[in-house]
Amino acid sequence: MLKRYKYFVFAMMMTSVIACQKRLDISPTQSIDEAEALVTSSDVEAALIGAYSDLGDADVYGGGMPLISELLANTNEFNWSGTYQGLTQINNKQIPVDNGFVESTWLDAYQTINDVNNVLNALDVVAESKKKKVESEAKFIRGSLYFDLVRLYGKAWNDGDPAVNLGVPIVLTPTRAPLSDADKKSRNTVAEVYTQAIKDLTDAVNLKQGISVAAQAMLARVYLQKGDYPNAVIAADNVIKSNQFALEPSYAAVFPYNADNPNDDQLPDPREYIFSMQVTSSQGTNALNTYFSTSGRGDIDINDAHINLYEDGDERLNLFYDDGGTRTGKFDMIYGNVPVIRLAEMYLIRAEGNFRLGTAVGPTPVSDINKIRNRADLPSYSAAELTLAKILKERKLELAFEGHALHDIKRLQGSVGVLPWNSPKLVLPIPDREIKINSNLTQNEGYFR
Repeated sequence: MLKRYKYFVFAMMMTSVIACQKRLDISPTQSIDEAEALVTSSDVEAALIGAYSDLGDADVYGGGMPLISELLANTNEFNWSGTYQGLTQINNKQIPVDNGFVESTWLDAYQTINDVNNVLNALDVVAESKKKKVESEAKFIRGSLYFDLVRLYGKAWNDGDPAVNLGVPIVLTPTRAPLSDADKKSRNTVAEVYTQAIKDLTDAVNLKQGISVAAQAMLARVYLQKGDYPNAVIAADNVIKSNQFALEPSYAAVFPYNADNPNDDQLPDPREYIFSMQVTSSQGTNALNTYFSTSGRGDIDINDAHINLYEDGDERLNLFYDDGGTRTGKFDMIYGNVPVIRLAEMYLIRAEGNFRLGTAVGPTPVSDINKIRNRADLPSYSAAELTLAKILKERKLELAFEGHALHDIKRLQGSVGVLPWNSPKLVLPIPDREIKINSNLTQNEGYFR
């Protein structure tokens, strides 16, 4: 599948990296004028590679954002024994406004957004044959990040009025240092941030370049979070029908492991990875390996409360192993790529949406769910046996520890222990550093200096 490589960080345009190496050594584009920094098409392409690099940072899509989701959602399904105080605070739902991980995630995400704003601001110098590709990838990155930022730092879409609740600032033009008064943005509403994310992702789809299927997949995720099931189903169906990806025949193959060389940094991505962050010995970070695996820090071991959710014979159980505690083998490769979106999620979204709506866009819900179950060596359900609860359980087990936990609890109005789904403790604080610098920002409920 030749097209798939286009979705992986650093695999994109790698042939131009060496040629542009001296340009990559220039000062950061947010601190100098674009007229000096981005004067040729190669400059802008190199800046886009830099944006992908920042997107793969340990605090963003290199694992930090999914890790925060899992820690905030956790009560008794895994044990956190890490010594990083900031992550312990997140796991305990006792987060101070100066939490370093919360701050780094915010700063690194906005750094990446600024990268792509610089790219989009310089589209005029991009070669005509490459312009749509550059624009689509930049908008995919920006739309994806605004969606994930508002999910972490703002109230859930279904918590009160998203047209009133505050989300995160929308910044669509390059930001300079030092900040001018015009750069000191206030927080946009949750609804406004979702609208911007959907616009960017829709633009990326409509430009019909290599990233368009990944943008469709992210749109399916956005619409599901909103409870917009008709659009979620259509987007997920479009991804599946593209035939650019395929479910791996076994669950173990979704998370490849080279037992002979755990340091192997050349393992190809599974066929069902729609978008992932590439990690090698020379570039990229897999923070999920750092915290979930004993080849990293091994700060997380899985409790029986999670293991007991699986049926007997479920192949997904085979990825758990005992190593001074029960571990998940999903992230055991030190240089394993970080999965951001994979095809199994699209089947789950289509099944859930169709079931809720009583529609059959594509195959029936039971057909989609049975694809997931049969891959895990589980027997098929009949249509009469299928319930929404069973669909949601398949989603939970199939996507366990991949960053969906908190967001599913919120959209489904569940709870985290004694905390209800809409507790202010399940929303990250706006970093205190940002409020000190920008007086237009206001803090989230329940947080004080």
